[in-house]
Amino acid sequence: MYYIVLSIGLILALSQGILLIFMYQDKELLSFDGCKSLLVFLVGVALLAITLPSLKSVIQKDYDVISGDCTIEVGSFGRRTSATFEMIETGEEYTSFDTPEMDAYGKSIPYYCRLTVTKDNMFNMDYEIYDVKSRKLIFKND
Repeated sequence: MYYIVLSIGLILALSQGILLIFMYQDKELLSFDGCKSLLVFLVGVALLAITLPSLKSVIQKDYDVISGDCTIEVGSFGRRTSATFEMIETGEEYTSFDTPEMDAYGKSIPYYCRLTVTKDNMFNMDYEIYDVKSRKLIFKND
């Protein structure tokens, strides 16, 4: 997911940046199409601003492993579903767009989770879910 967001940001910023240069040369920058291109360029720059700080830790595979009791909430964004892991001790939340296939979710059902995240805790790389009492592995995403 990280590489997809980085690629989209790079493509949008570069393509719209080049288009804005050509529109400036043709004096069409203040038109409606120029405003749309500027908006798409800014979206691309925002995506790059979100992903570039984590690039070093993703390339060097320099991750933090966060473990502890957690709860899992599943939500949906249109057609996509996501899982939000809330660490009970710290209250931190981590979101993954890979939803675990489990029988029960919710705040009343605790699990023991082991999350691998980037050093700045922005992107969830993978996770393992264990039974809270027996520490038996229930689900692992790859």
